[in-house]
Amino acid sequence: MKELEMNPYVIQMDKFVKSLEKLSHVFLHLEDKHDEITEEIYQGMREDVKERVCKHCEKNETCKEKDHIRELIYTIEHYGAELNVEVKRRTQKKCTCATQYINAVLDTYKNEKQNIMWKQRIAENREGCAIQLGSFAKMIRHTTKELNASIFEDEHLEKKIKARFSKIGIKLLSTVFLVSQNGRYEIHVTMKANKGKCIPMKEVSRAISQCVGRTMILERDERALVSTEYHTVSLAESSRFYALQGVAKIAKGGNQISGDNFSLLELAGSKQGVILSDGMGVGERAFRESAMVVEVLEELLNAGFPQETALQMLNTAMVMGREEVRFSTIDMTLFDMYTGKCSCIKAGASTTFLKRREQVELIKSTSLPLGVVSQLEIDSTTHQLEDGDVVIMMTDGVMDALPVGEQEFLMRMIVKGTNTNNPKEMAHYILEQVLECSGKEPLDDMTVVVIGIWTLDN
Repeated sequence: MKELEMNPYVIQMDKFVKSLEKLSHVFLHLEDKHDEITEEIYQGMREDVKERVCKHCEKNETCKEKDHIRELIYTIEHYGAELNVEVKRRTQKKCTCATQYINAVLDTYKNEKQNIMWKQRIAENREGCAIQLGSFAKMIRHTTKELNASIFEDEHLEKKIKARFSKIGIKLLSTVFLVSQNGRYEIHVTMKANKGKCIPMKEVSRAISQCVGRTMILERDERALVSTEYHTVSLAESSRFYALQGVAKIAKGGNQISGDNFSLLELAGSKQGVILSDGMGVGERAFRESAMVVEVLEELLNAGFPQETALQMLNTAMVMGREEVRFSTIDMTLFDMYTGKCSCIKAGASTTFLKRREQVELIKSTSLPLGVVSQLEIDSTTHQLEDGDVVIMMTDGVMDALPVGEQEFLMRMIVKGTNTNNPKEMAHYILEQVLECSGKEPLDDMTVVVIGIWTLDN
């Protein structure tokens, strides 16, 4: 088996990435952000007031007190447009056009603060664009390097497949072999059936599995029969684990609409995932917010974006596109069904519980939700799961229903006390126990998602 040298397409993509990174750097450094009046702005305001008021004053030539503006601006910033009596008295004593002068300063100050606000907004949007470009560049670099590293040549294996195909009436044109970072094989074969032959795809899968010495299965949505025209078919090594999920939820006060949303994902590369989001507030608006977050994140992950890149891109879009702050938590767990590893990614999310027989592990987060700050900090941990392990995710409404100071202890006891391996039954049991413990109607939306994982050997 021989790895390929970096091909010219990867080199070209690397140049593309460098261009995006340079553009991102330019966006970030076009202009410094500032939220206060600088000396340059102050001088411009001073000249504007002199042009509007002082120029037309009969004492302009002999006036020695032309620069009251600095004191006035300082006072405005501390006391607002209602200047204190002492400052007004001093200005009136020094300036014969005090009323016009003060009004001109107030007007100029208001305009400059408005300009500063808009420049700040433009700078923030530009920074958001720079972050998006940087995230996109990272994603391309990650994908191209991963692809280049995963492709390998194996002439002996290709000849073996070609000979096996020939026996069952298939003409092989080309093969591409890949092995992922977790060691999972993937094979793409371009082939056609010989005339008069009707060969099911299962026969192709069986033949390649025998040649490789691993159980290879067809990717989803592949055709049932081998065509008499050349076409490419993808096969991948079968998973070693499988997962089952269960969900229990209730809205605040028993309402019909919950601000919590979740999605169960089937991703490429033998991966599955769960996304759980709690929108700001309750009711329909919170529902729409969390639904949008889950839908967009699901789209990005299905397109192949790395999870942290997808979260950063979504966060930037939420921060840039709004006048008011509207946030949503994200709790995402991705399962590798080939290795049994799971990645827990959190942004402002509640604690996740990992149950392994009689032991319960807590997975916590201290990060902020999506939509609060432009540079998102994400809590991410990886765990090796075993046969029969259970991952329990929940929104903060579940934990908040338990007595303050005892929430994690009580939830650990509830999880330990579950006597079922059925994820759906376990989710309902946990929610019922929390509601019984609180003894009242839910004060917030509550959602529990339980995922159990088992080895296929069992």
